[in-house]
Amino acid sequence: SLGPLNDIQIAFVDGKVPSDWTSMEGAFSSEISKLKMLGVSKVSLLFPLEKKDPQYYTFPHTTGFKEDPFRRNMRPTIHHVLELARLSENFDLERLPSISKNVQVYVGTEKNVKPVRGPAPQVLFVRGLSHSSGLITEIGARRALLQGLDELERASSNSKVNPQASSRIFLHSLVELEGVKPEEIASRYAEMMGRIKSQLATRLLKLRVDEIEVKIKIATTGSDGKPVNQSVRLVASSVEGEWLKTTAFLEKADPVTGTAGEYCVIGEDADMCFLEPYVASSTVQTKRAIARRVGSTYAYDFLGLMEVGLIGEWDSYLTEQASDSASMPSQLFESQEFLEGPDGELFLGARPIGTNKIGMVAWLVKMKTPEYPEGREVVVIANDVTVQSGSFGVQEDEIFYKASKYARDHNLPRVYLSCNAGARIGLVDELKPKLKIKFTDEENPSKGFDYLYLSDEDYKALPEGAVIAHKVDDGWALDDVIGTEHGIGVENLQGSGKIAGETSKAYDEIFTLSYVTGRSVGIGAYLVRLGQRVIQMKQGPIILTGYSALNKLLGREVYTSQDQLGGPQIMIPNGVSHLEVGDDQEGVSEILKWLSFVPKKVGAIPASRKSADPVDRDVEWRPTPTPYDPRLMLAGTQDMPGFFDKGSYKEYLAAWGKSVVVGRGRLGGIPMGAIAVETRLVDRVIPADPADPNSREAIQPQAGQVLFPDSSYKTAQAIRDFEKEGLPIMIFANWRGFSGGSRDMAGEILKFGSMIVDALRECTNPVYIYLPPHGELRGGSWVVVDPTINAEEMEMYADPDSRGGILEPAGITEVKFRMPDQLKLMHRLDPQLQLLDSELEMTDLPEDQQAIKEQIAAREDLLKPVYLQAATEFADLHDKTGRMKAKGVIKQAVPWERSREFFYYRAQRRISEDDYCGQLQAADPSLTKDQATTMLRGMFNGDWEDNKSVVSFFEEKAVDLADLVKTTKAAAVQSQIESLTRELESMDFM
Repeated sequence: SLGPLNDIQIAFVDGKVPSDWTSMEGAFSSEISKLKMLGVSKVSLLFPLEKKDPQYYTFPHTTGFKEDPFRRNMRPTIHHVLELARLSENFDLERLPSISKNVQVYVGTEKNVKPVRGPAPQVLFVRGLSHSSGLITEIGARRALLQGLDELERASSNSKVNPQASSRIFLHSLVELEGVKPEEIASRYAEMMGRIKSQLATRLLKLRVDEIEVKIKIATTGSDGKPVNQSVRLVASSVEGEWLKTTAFLEKADPVTGTAGEYCVIGEDADMCFLEPYVASSTVQTKRAIARRVGSTYAYDFLGLMEVGLIGEWDSYLTEQASDSASMPSQLFESQEFLEGPDGELFLGARPIGTNKIGMVAWLVKMKTPEYPEGREVVVIANDVTVQSGSFGVQEDEIFYKASKYARDHNLPRVYLSCNAGARIGLVDELKPKLKIKFTDEENPSKGFDYLYLSDEDYKALPEGAVIAHKVDDGWALDDVIGTEHGIGVENLQGSGKIAGETSKAYDEIFTLSYVTGRSVGIGAYLVRLGQRVIQMKQGPIILTGYSALNKLLGREVYTSQDQLGGPQIMIPNGVSHLEVGDDQEGVSEILKWLSFVPKKVGAIPASRKSADPVDRDVEWRPTPTPYDPRLMLAGTQDMPGFFDKGSYKEYLAAWGKSVVVGRGRLGGIPMGAIAVETRLVDRVIPADPADPNSREAIQPQAGQVLFPDSSYKTAQAIRDFEKEGLPIMIFANWRGFSGGSRDMAGEILKFGSMIVDALRECTNPVYIYLPPHGELRGGSWVVVDPTINAEEMEMYADPDSRGGILEPAGITEVKFRMPDQLKLMHRLDPQLQLLDSELEMTDLPEDQQAIKEQIAAREDLLKPVYLQAATEFADLHDKTGRMKAKGVIKQAVPWERSREFFYYRAQRRISEDDYCGQLQAADPSLTKDQATTMLRGMFNGDWEDNKSVVSFFEEKAVDLADLVKTTKAAAVQSQIESLTRELESMDFM
């Protein structure tokens, strides 16, 4: 019952390989009864070859001892050790070339008994052996996985492999490990895989790796005290849904054959045991393949990518901290799915992955981040592109709407993963086989038709209300087709309008971020724009209409791809998309980075993290009087750090409105929004329109330190985004004014410039305007950022080497210190001119006067350049920080080198002060902010203008300040009770 257990291996020393196997197979067949009696499993022949690898031929009992071509030139034990029999149960295998002798690569085509559309699914199998005990170390595991990925990369280019084939890697370690327990191995594997997935996610996704399996042997002792060999199987698999979820199994082997009888889970589900070969495509695998075909990732796999990205974020943070006290918390990522109950309301729960019937899914995820190691919640909404191409029907719209409303009701960030086909289009398909046509001329249908109709029998068989029709001789002429299914036409547009309004409202109330992967069409394109913040994958066009439909409209083949209409090369320069990424793992990583700047809830204090970059260091990179890259001012260089913490600054909207630079960075761990000014000449590129043969690409130069229509809009948009993210804002103001030429006036520069004022007026978070070294702020550009726009939140500071005024000094001298004034100054100060003036006055002879006048003119010409310089210097002295401070237009002069420390303590002080003022005003709504500030100031003994001291006060007196809030609330409640009592007593009930 156990089957044959013995092997016969025969080596031919002469190395001659027979050309005809018939005689050899015949010899085995003639002795088949004896071979079976002896329990022979297979016969293997080895033929050594000079200076070459030996050749192997195997005759297994399963083929009646006929040679198995599949095992040809395979060492006799390899088939068993690589567990190839498990593959052949569900797949037709074909071996592909491999580089390593210990690695074999197979392409498996599913033995699918069910009819499938298109070719049968394929899987690439990489099977390897390891003789190293270092496999359980992270370095060894990473090296082995990289070797497997290299083999996959080579195999993927083979013409026999379908581009959408998934991949599975199996590694069998033949070294017996000692001194370790299965539970320890399982825990170590899960931890290592988390980091390795984070490091190699891009390649794992590109090569479509759905399973990584490692078999390890442990030398231990059995219950009888005798040494035994125990096999542990470590699996990271996406087959059941979650992306490369790790599980560990303990093999229970047959005591005679050594073959695994069953696999039992190590850990919480230790009682769960099963035995299964490599399964064929499940529903999840099929859905995953569909998502890959459109250039995206299966919606549920994004949860795994988010966990991987979170591990990467922690690794970067811990590396930066370089501290033994900091560590990565356990259970980094948890998710609950929003499910629809019988009453239509959403509730949090779980269901088997891939069982959803609606093409919209949503989760509430909890992530432990470096900013919130205790955890933060985020609502994630995603199109499931595997359900009717991810189109929006009424049910999809309802899921989207309710999940988004949940985020608003709970003040949580909302992330939308967009991959869809726009609003769902449908027809009443059950009418098609019943449809009849009343032709104008039955003998000549080409003359057209009068109406569509149904026979009397078909009409009466329809459910009531399915169509609106009127009686005709032939039956019932159709007036309107209604149908019985909800969600095939205009009602889907109504639902699209509903979620468009919801998204617009969500942007105003909470943090919204959209990631476009695969494609986003129609309402999908509007949703990502309405959410404002957009990350776009390079293969994720944002379009309103497909290119083929536009070609039909134009009557010729103009466009050849969706990317021409809405790819990153269109949406990044026009400011719709903030950021471009190469793949979905990079996209998820950027989502997490963006979230790291955002508070866990609306109204919470900014999401600070511990910084390894000292706040009291100097800002070493210094702006120059000549044009420079403003990004260096913010981020610095390797040797000369800039304003923000090292490595923390991230630019967004880089290719739109290039004369302004916007991004987010950290100052001493405090997240801030940053706006800086490009001082160099930049180009605005307007692409040619393929639909217009006369169209040409236009390049418009834009001068540095000038606000243009696009950069004005960009500045206003950035301020609004920062405000809704709860970020303090740093504006490094360095503008000479607005572009007022006819082109830009026609381009609505006044409209977009005014939007900056609107955005600043609405700010409820601190805004710091700072004039950097050699920076200048003049004319209208000063007006749109002046602190009086929003005196409660805005403050202006300047470096001593900066300037501020209406016109530049050269312009002022042309108006207010003209040449006559300069000549008067010359004649008043220059001794030679004074002498010549005296001589001229004393001389009566005309010829002498003329000679003196010529000397005076020559002297004036000689002095004009230096006096023009002096006049310009005089005008410049009016623009320096001393006068700005004296006139109260700036709060303080702050040297650039110390600006980092100053603004850190200023920002920290404002955050704490505003937080406590808010708590006091919530405790007593009758308090104004000034009154709340006065209460705080009353508890502080020191210089209220010393930011560092005030910050220390807030930290040291946290308990006393909490008590102040409580007593204030108690007093307010008491006052309200007394007021109501007096009102009650004064009421006349008669």
